[in-house]
Amino acid sequence: MTPQSDKRPLKFRSVFISDVHLGYRSCRVEFLHDFLKQLDTEYLYLVGDIVDLWSMKRNFYWPQEHNNVLRLILSKAKQGTKVIYIPGNHDEMFRDFVGHDFGNLQVRRNAVHTTAEGRKLLVLHGDEFDGAIKCAAWLGLVGHHAYELILSLNRRVNWLRGKLGFPYWSLAAYLKSKAQTAVKYIDRFEYSAVDAARRRGLDGVLCGHIHRPKMAEVDGLHYMNCGDWVESCTTLVEDHAGQFTLMHWSDRQSIVTAGSIREEVRYDRPVDHAA
Repeated sequence: MTPQSDKRPLKFRSVFISDVHLGYRSCRVEFLHDFLKQLDTEYLYLVGDIVDLWSMKRNFYWPQEHNNVLRLILSKAKQGTKVIYIPGNHDEMFRDFVGHDFGNLQVRRNAVHTTAEGRKLLVLHGDEFDGAIKCAAWLGLVGHHAYELILSLNRRVNWLRGKLGFPYWSLAAYLKSKAQTAVKYIDRFEYSAVDAARRRGLDGVLCGHIHRPKMAEVDGLHYMNCGDWVESCTTLVEDHAGQFTLMHWSDRQSIVTAGSIREEVRYDRPVDHAA
């Protein structure tokens, strides 16, 4: 289904996008392209897994639509947007370029983002907190294959929903919310991410990796996860006053969570846009 946006310019101070997985058939590239076309931002953070090299090694897939997204991002860098690319585990090959600047595009292992209010947030992909990948890579691959099966079913479910006039809905996010093992893993991940920010004397952390969009206060610090463009189609944006908003952008755009990070902002349920 084609995104139904009103095409008004979207002007922000900073935008955070992660887990796009270009080169993977389940990437909802049409929604991301629609968002980027309207985007006007000073800072654009690409928070890892922008390109899915794991998937392309097994089954090469690179349609023109995926190329168009990369061209849009590079075009924004040429026009003055400061692009900070933080490679994840699926595009870890690009970590070889950490520390390099390509015009207005910087490649970094992680970054510290200073908000309009002066708060400092640790920005990183988050795979360093994933024990399955850090301690036993083969377990991560097994999980990835199971995930691919779920996303294949997700594509079929949403094809049918589109035919019936219903908006996009993430089956994978729904299953995660019902699996106690997944819930416990996510909790451990969030506390580990917040602890990394605390050790550096920062005000919070912003990451991706687990495909679970969220804004919350965790253990006294700010935790934000920008989600993904495979399941939830979400992005975190900061306006020029320093207010953060978690946006869902598919065939029906909506705000998931909005609020100043000076206050406690909780979003403890998975994104659910079922009709």
